[in-house]
Formats: sequence, C-alpha cells, structure tokens
Amino acid sequence: MKKRNKGSNRAKRRVYAETMANSRILRNLPPHRKSKKENMRASEYKPLLFTTTVRNPERLKGLLHIFQKFDDRTLTDELATEVVCETIKYGLYRPNNQTASVKKKWESTPKGEFADYILSDSEVEWMKENNPQNHKEAGFARGYPSRFATFFDFAKELGFVYFEPGKPIEFSEMGKRYANIFSVEIGDAGEILATEEHPEYEQQAFLQAMSKYQRNNPFIRVLNDNVPLILLLQTIKMLNSDPEFNGAGISRKELPLIIFWKDNNADMLYHRIKRLRREHGYNPSDEVIIDICVEEIMEGSMKKFKPDSIISEYPDEFIRKMRLTGLISLRGAGRFLDINHNEDKKVEYVLANYSDYPKFVTERSYFDYMAQIDENLFEIKSITVDAKRSEELLSNWLKIYAWDNIKAELHILSTKSRTSKDKVLRFLPNPARLEFLTSLAIKAKLPHVRVIPNYPCDDEGLPTSTAGGVGDQGDIDCIEYQNGILIEVTMAEGRTQTMMEVWPISRHLEAFQRKYTSNSQCVFIAPSIFRDSERQIKYVNDTENLQIRPFKIDEFISYLENSPQLYQA
Repeated sequence: MKKRNKGSNRAKRRVYAETMANSRILRNLPPHRKSKKENMRASEYKPLLFTTTVRNPERLKGLLHIFQKFDDRTLTDELATEVVCETIKYGLYRPNNQTASVKKKWESTPKGEFADYILSDSEVEWMKENNPQNHKEAGFARGYPSRFATFFDFAKELGFVYFEPGKPIEFSEMGKRYANIFSVEIGDAGEILATEEHPEYEQQAFLQAMSKYQRNNPFIRVLNDNVPLILLLQTIKMLNSDPEFNGAGISRKELPLIIFWKDNNADMLYHRIKRLRREHGYNPSDEVIIDICVEEIMEGSMKKFKPDSIISEYPDEFIRKMRLTGLISLRGAGRFLDINHNEDKKVEYVLANYSDYPKFVTERSYFDYMAQIDENLFEIKSITVDAKRSEELLSNWLKIYAWDNIKAELHILSTKSRTSKDKVLRFLPNPARLEFLTSLAIKAKLPHVRVIPNYPCDDEGLPTSTAGGVGDQGDIDCIEYQNGILIEVTMAEGRTQTMMEVWPISRHLEAFQRKYTSNSQCVFIAPSIFRDSERQIKYVNDTENLQIRPFKIDEFISYLENSPQLYQA
C-alpha cells in the first residue's frame, strides 16, 4: 500500500484554494456566497449538461411566468421561498407529500404544467411545512431558497433574468417576452386559465440564447471553450460538404463527441467523426462512443460517467435545446440531426455574427451580453411550406408511421403521463405533437381528404411550434370534396378548455368558411371534453348556426377507424 505524501497533498490543496480565491476576486463575488466544497473545486472539462433540474424546457416558461411577478424586488432567502411557494400554488412544482384537497386539484394535469385549480394560501403553507427541502446551493440557505436557485439558475445563464441575494431581480426584455408566452387568469371558482398566446416567443428566446451560449461562461466555469450551437452547425456543414457522406447531417450516435468536445475546433471534430465513420460506419457500438469520449477526449478522466448518460441522457437533452432554436431538423426517423433548410438564412447569419465570440470574466458582463436582443435575427424570414408541400411531407411521414403507431401515440396524449418513447415524437411538445399526429391520422385513414396543417414546420414537416391561431387561423384545414372541415385540437382540459378554447373556435370557423366554403364544420379534439365545454359548444351550434363536433382523442381514433368520411351531414 502506497504512503501518501501529506506535504504534497497540503500543497495541492493550498494551490486549489489560491486559484479559487483569485477567481473569486476577478469575478467580484463576496466570499460568503460560495460553499467550502465549491471553494476547493478547480475548473475542469465536463460534458455538456445544460441543467440538471429544469431539464424539460416546457417547464421553464411556466416557472418564469410566475417568477416575473417578483421583478424588481430585492432577493432574499425569504423572497426566494415565496417564489417557490408561488410555483406550488399554481401546480408547477408538486412536492410529494400532499393533502387530499391538493391531490384533487392536481390529479387532472401532469407534473410541470399549470394545474386546473389554484391552491389556497393555507394549502400552500401546509405543503411548505410538510415538504422540507434538503437541498443546498451556493449563496442560498439550505431548503426552499436553494430550490429557488435550481429552478432559475439556467434562466440566468440564458440571459432571461438576473438575480443575486441582496439585489433587485432583473428580467431582461427577452426574459419578459419568454415569460409572457402564457396568458394566465384565475376564474371565480379558483380555476387556472392558462393559454399560450405567443408560442413564437419560445423559439425567439432559445434561438438568441443558443446562438451565444458559451460552455465556459462565468456561471459554470468549466474549461470547455465553445458555443455548442455554433460547433454543431459548423460540423454539420463540413460533413454535408464531404462527398463521402450522405448529406444527412450528424448521426445521433455521434452527438456525444460534440457534447464532450473541449474547444471550438469544428474542423478537428469533423475529421474525428469522419475517421469514426470509416472505422465503424454510421452505427458504432456504445462501447466505441464511450471510449472516444472518456479515454480520448477526456484523456482517461477519473470521473465516472454512466454509460446511459453518455449514449442517451446527454444527447436527448442536447437535441431538445437545439431543436428549440428552429435551426435543426431530425432526419432518418430521428437517426440524424441536420440543418433545417427552411432556416438557411438564419443559419448563415448566426455563423457570420456569433462564431467569433467575446470572453467574459464576470457573471454580470456575460448576462448583459446574453440579454441583448438581436432583432436582425428575428427579422430574417423563414421559407414557408405551402399546402401542396405540406401534404407531401405528411405522406412521407406515413411511410414511417403506420396506423397502429399513430393510434398508440395519440392514445399516449390522452393519458396523464403523455410521455412518448419514439425517437422523433418525444422531442415535440405535447400540443404540437397532438397537431402533428392528428394530421397524420386523418391522412392515414382518409387519404382522399386534403389535410393542410397550419403549424410552422421544419423542412421535414415536423412542427417547430403550434399553429397558434394567428389571424383567426385554426389548427388544421381539411377539404373533403365540396366540404370543409376545420380541425381544432388542444391539450387543455377542465375549465381552461371551456374558457380559452371554445369561443376562439367559433371565430376560427367563421374565418375558415370565408376562406374555403360556407359548407364547413369544425371537429374539436382534446384528451377529455369538459362538461361546460359541451354545453358551450351546443350553445354555439344552436345560436350561431356553426357546427362544432367535440371528440375525446380516443373517440376520434375510433371515429376514423369506422367512418368513410370526415365531414358529417
């Protein structure tokens, strides 16, 4: 057994301490803000994991909508606790220990989404007292203040909101835009009426943030030095320009190399992937990829990495964030990531303006850089998909998804879990996934119907967001011979469905009739149809001479299987 050199170890610890102290001085951070453990930790190379807490970006926008209420208030541990309690109040954070009344209010909606009913102050207080948080983050007291930090640190890195204890909370203009995707009202019976009025804000926010996001930013202090989106786009362009390859982009199996890559040298990464393909083709074993990442890129790091994290967890999260920019398409049934050629002009702008990036020492200076809105980026027009091309793309997907697949995936959306395991569909947010699958289902069972989805999509036909109801436009336009059928779908249930969905449907149907034919009707599809929605639909049918036919998702599946036509006289 080797004897340890105690003097050498003490010297190493002293060097670490001095290094961290100097770093803290440069970053102008008071010493009490960091834990002893963090003070001793030196910067190191790490694989890219944007966040370990709010991994699903669908959660972040709801949390920020609530957090925005506290803009300009001075952050204390007490206020941080109040913010977390407010997320509990709306059902966005759901600790495990619950009363019967809380369970009832949360039972109809999945975790991470707004609940159907708001909690009372006494229910929130009970939840706080009976769900202690054994959690500690640097700069915040153990418990709920540290839970606050885990919720919002990633938003800080992205330039959406700046906060530090003892100072006012500052939402950036982009942060405010992102937080206002939702319109949220509280009904007379305590129902939460939450709708996404501006789904386009999400893509704008992540396009700007990912175009700038630096691995070695002052918030996380890793040694890896690149902008992941830039590295991905440059590498894809090099691979697609190589005549040896099929021009489909980068294989999903190759993504761990980007995730572990240490610098911004896309040319070297491209050549390493080229050698990998020559030796192992497009489907190397997991062991080969793990060996390249750990033994070669990380140079035999002693840090332990779970094989599933390298092969599955890290790539899944990476794909979700990159697709939110709108610049990335999935090809080959999810086997490849490629540039969305509907956005080629934006890609060229991003590469021209953000490939050479400034470095920052302080968290504040980096945040200010991230928070600056580049309106030029949003003014670049995307290539829009016309009706004919939209139908062609749907037909292409029907070569991949048979009816039984479509039926099973639609059924998943009717359940509370709503989590798909499909290599493509799991990256689509639930509302957009419902629009896509409904379009496929109609085309699969009734091929004579013209199906024109109104969601914006990439060059493969996958939605990049929901249709959004822009200009009184509905979700999916269908033409069956001389008849018109407007398809409206929603994941909303309960009172939110009644208050926020039915009245816009009647307006959309009137616009649809003017656009196509007066001989039109609407099919309304949701996981469940709330009783008040049924009454409201009957009222519209009786008083406005507009025919709306409501279906639960599973009922609509059954209808398609048993009916020869979509329109119903």
